Amino acid sequence: MPAVHSSPYYQMQNPPIMSLLQPDSGGKQRRPKSSFSGGLLRIFKLFPMLTSGCKMVALLGRPRKPLLKDSATTGTIFGYKKGRIFLAIQEDPYCLPGFLIELPILTTALQKEMASDIVRIALESETKTHKKKLLEEFVWAVYVNGRKTGYSIRRKQLSEEELHVMQLLRGVSMGAGVLPSPNEKETADGELTYMRARFERVVGSKDSEALYMINPDGAQGPELSIFFVRAH
Repeated sequence: MPAVHSSPYYQMQNPPIMSLLQPDSGGKQRRPKSSFSGGLLRIFKLFPMLTSGCKMVALLGRPRKPLLKDSATTGTIFGYKKGRIFLAIQEDPYCLPGFLIELPILTTALQKEMASDIVRIALESETKTHKKKLLEEFVWAVYVNGRKTGYSIRRKQLSEEELHVMQLLRGVSMGAGVLPSPNEKETADGELTYMRARFERVVGSKDSEALYMINPDGAQGPELSIFFVRAH
């Protein structure tokens, strides 16, 4: 798998995460069949400028059939401009997320990270037991481009706002823009922005998984990947 590009402000020392992100023993880096898309990331960086996507999202939220019929995983990053970012993982965009977490990083800070060519989000569970599946763990240490940003707890239940986002994006396979806010919070925290994409899921073991954003045909640009690791 590709080597992590660590921030100069924090050197990640955790062996499980480093072993997951570093090249294999043959010296070759493992890359998915499709490289990552820069188009969606570049749209994501322009969120404050996108103000006319609400009606389109509402229309796309109720298609009769999924836009893409494949085994790719759906990943959604969303949050208020002045608030923290959320990450939702779904096997089917019509179903509720199997994994939802509020990351300890502000939306504006993540947008700055996305200005680089490579964005890697690593989540590490320090749980000692293996009775649960990896993505069923609750407490996660979060790293963004090699720098530890804090800890987060996976959501057991969705709030009304989170359900609002999932309903608006129901059936949407990929896209980015601004969503209508369910209440007056938009006034205080800015616009409710989102980015949704399809990811190739790679299972390394029962203690490690990775998601690589799938590139729309012909698109070139920055890479986005998400890693899940359970410490031994």
